[in-house]
Amino acid sequence: MISKPVKIAVVDDHKMFLDGLVHIFKSEKNVEITNVSYSAKNLLDFLGKNTVDIVISDLDMPEISGLELIRVIKKKYKKIKILIMSMHNQGSLISQMVKEGVDGYVIKDAGKEELLNAITALSENELWFGNQVKSSVNDYVKGFNFKKKINTEISEREKEVLELIAKEYTQQEIAEKLYISINTVMFHRKNLLAKFGARNSVGLITKAISAEIIKP
Repeated sequence: MISKPVKIAVVDDHKMFLDGLVHIFKSEKNVEITNVSYSAKNLLDFLGKNTVDIVISDLDMPEISGLELIRVIKKKYKKIKILIMSMHNQGSLISQMVKEGVDGYVIKDAGKEELLNAITALSENELWFGNQVKSSVNDYVKGFNFKKKINTEISEREKEVLELIAKEYTQQEIAEKLYISINTVMFHRKNLLAKFGARNSVGLITKAISAEIIKP
């Protein structure tokens, strides 16, 4: 349940999808749908005159794409959180969205519970990426190699842990592979999250890509 009041604007060029979103949120007493737009241009006109906490947006829209919309909002309205809802589930695309500053990404065929979980996370200043999304990002980075020259703030052990996280190893598996305790793995992961300013493994991996510590 969404525990605090949140103002949401939604934008999508499919009326049926928008109607479905509005219906889902009707039963949430702390959610106020302040605007429903069929184009990014209309949404931006609204944002210029009104306060919004979260924008829910599709990627494929006429005139202004979801990617362009993210860039504009993050430049002009830094406090607004952006949740992308799209049928696209390619790891490379999702990683690009994270690099542009998106706060959450949910596949359109996800259930109501995941959508509400995403809104709850964003309202509490957390990131949210559904399980399908996390899997896609992890699959995408499995084929990446680490640069020989990396940030000197990252130790060799942290690099090893980061590489195994990118390959979707569990903490127990990392501990066994590196012959260290699981508490040590947790310690290194915590340090990596802090150094990259990430909140979870998906954010950690995508920021490592952005910093070119992981590259194609």
